[in-house]
Amino acid sequence: MVKRSVILFCLQSFILTAFAQGDTLDSSSFNSKRFFIAAGANVAFYTVSYIALNKAWYADYEKTKFHFFNDMPEWNQMDKAGHVWTTYQVSRFSKEMWKWTGLKNSTTAILGGVSGMVYQSIIEIQDGFSAEWGFSWGDVGANIIGAGLFVLQDIYGKDQKVTVKLGYWPKKYPDELVGRRDELFGTSFAERILKDYNSQTYWISANIASLFPGSKFPPWLNIAFGYGADGMYGGRTNSWTDKEGIYYDYTSIRREREFYLSPDVDLTKIRTRSKVLKTVFFVLNMVKIPAPALEVSTGNPVRLVIR
Repeated sequence: MVKRSVILFCLQSFILTAFAQGDTLDSSSFNSKRFFIAAGANVAFYTVSYIALNKAWYADYEKTKFHFFNDMPEWNQMDKAGHVWTTYQVSRFSKEMWKWTGLKNSTTAILGGVSGMVYQSIIEIQDGFSAEWGFSWGDVGANIIGAGLFVLQDIYGKDQKVTVKLGYWPKKYPDELVGRRDELFGTSFAERILKDYNSQTYWISANIASLFPGSKFPPWLNIAFGYGADGMYGGRTNSWTDKEGIYYDYTSIRREREFYLSPDVDLTKIRTRSKVLKTVFFVLNMVKIPAPALEVSTGNPVRLVIR
């Protein structure tokens, strides 16, 4: 469940990046003290995450023996895109922390990817013991894609030419479905950013100058390919029964897939000597800045939107 990990991770991300950005050592200057600090921070954070998540999200649900659950058909796979994004970002931030210790680049990239997988595995294992959910191989596959995309680029390309980003554009729900929205996706703005699959877009953002060396494109200019979905009022179908036993049938609402093409900005490619700005740009680069986009969706013509 990607929404459960992002809340705790964002705080750690900013703190660790603030230490790492602009204060790294080269590979010949390995600092054992920093290494043990980084290792201890990881272990402590994983432990706190496990306890906090177990108390906040799992305590109210029945526990059962470890079991598997196939959720691949759900939410038009938007949750899987979320797992790719989350593991990519965890790997990216963790790598910066390991880089702070002075380890060589390939080692820090691998440790970052491993950290991302371990962090997400905490949630997958907890899901496996919850009667409400289950261990999902689909989630594991998405996690591997997110970590792998980061690690392979960092080792072989020495740069993240392609990044994974999250976009959010609030959907206006019909009055009669506002209650269903609140039930599924939460009532606060923060909750809906993390839960509302009808309002999210996940992007593969490619840096043009990095992909075409020698070109005259600005170093910060990206082209982004997005995936989103709409019309979803349940994991698999738009019909449900509420707690009072009342059945609702909204299967007449089409569940759509949406594809986008849009310009984007790689904030990490903006030159600055300020450590604070470097940190802010690095953290904010996990989200896509809204911009005009071409949208193609099932059953609709091409149109220009802001995403």
